[in-house]
Amino acid sequence: MRELSRMPWGIVLVTIGLAGFGMVILYSAAGGSLSPWALKHGLRFCLFLAMALGISIISPDTWMKYAWGVYGAVLVGLIGVELIGQVSGGSQRWLDLGIIRLQPSEFMKLAVVMVLARFYHFLPKGYETRPAALFPALALIAVPAALVMLQPDLGTALSIAFGGVVVMFLAGVRLWLFLGAAVAGLAAMPLAWSMLHDYQRKRVLIFLDPSTDPRGAGYHITQSKIAIGSGGISGKGFLNGTQSHLDYLPELHTDFIFATMAEEWGLIGGLFIIGGFGIILGWGIITAMQARGQFQRLLALGLTSTLFFYLAINMMMVMGLAPVVGIPLPLVSYGGSAMLTVMILIGLIMGIARQNKLPNA
Repeated sequence: MRELSRMPWGIVLVTIGLAGFGMVILYSAAGGSLSPWALKHGLRFCLFLAMALGISIISPDTWMKYAWGVYGAVLVGLIGVELIGQVSGGSQRWLDLGIIRLQPSEFMKLAVVMVLARFYHFLPKGYETRPAALFPALALIAVPAALVMLQPDLGTALSIAFGGVVVMFLAGVRLWLFLGAAVAGLAAMPLAWSMLHDYQRKRVLIFLDPSTDPRGAGYHITQSKIAIGSGGISGKGFLNGTQSHLDYLPELHTDFIFATMAEEWGLIGGLFIIGGFGIILGWGIITAMQARGQFQRLLALGLTSTLFFYLAINMMMVMGLAPVVGIPLPLVSYGGSAMLTVMILIGLIMGIARQNKLPNA
């Protein structure tokens, strides 16, 4: 009972609420049927919630001890994807293990934050910006991000880089280095543009002006905007979405599920999702501020920022404020690897919050 009392049950209830709402949306997206998405979504969530609660019992010191091992295992998985990975939808991102199909790049979002948090925990104060510390940290980010880019998966590569860079900044790396890197990145834009795949370039061009190809590459975002706009304040009503039920909205159960929701539930549904995740993000920041030690603080903030990146990019993408990069909406979109990653993320932060409540930890 003492262990149960230390669990952040309020956050657990918010998480259940978001996943439950996702199940309702998937039920509607399938035309009022539990199959093929809603039932699997609910079962996966129950399993992963139990896993997250189990992870929360593990001491953060244990994760610090095995951070390099976790990072190395996921890196091997990324290399395995390049060698024997399964191709689906034109991308080679999955490892088929028979009973489950895993996407190692999803887990690297967490592993890179964990290993960098450990790296800076043991780094002497004042050494953060020295080359001997800077280049290894950048390599820990660049190697997996490059492997993910080869799949190709620009959205996940950016997510890995974002989480890693946030940890570096919070650890004390000087701001002028990030500004210098940003200027260098802008100068290298022509080179980066030439390295993008044709479909990635098209996504950027469509983001700038969707009307240039409304029936082709711009179709996704145009239909998404129509669905969101037609929902208004309170939506068209449960099971009454037209863009989704008449198959105008592509990927209505994964990347564009927020648009599916907004058409039927309107602004009220959107505020429910944003408010729920706002509570989780705020809790993550508070947990980091109360954390004991550099590792726990950086891990909690890095994971919270990774979750924020998920949310911001997905919602901006479906509203036409960012290019389409294939990042799902956590807990709401259909998909096993993405949900597993987010539940592990929440479990890790819960473990830090629980550790903060121990009397003599």
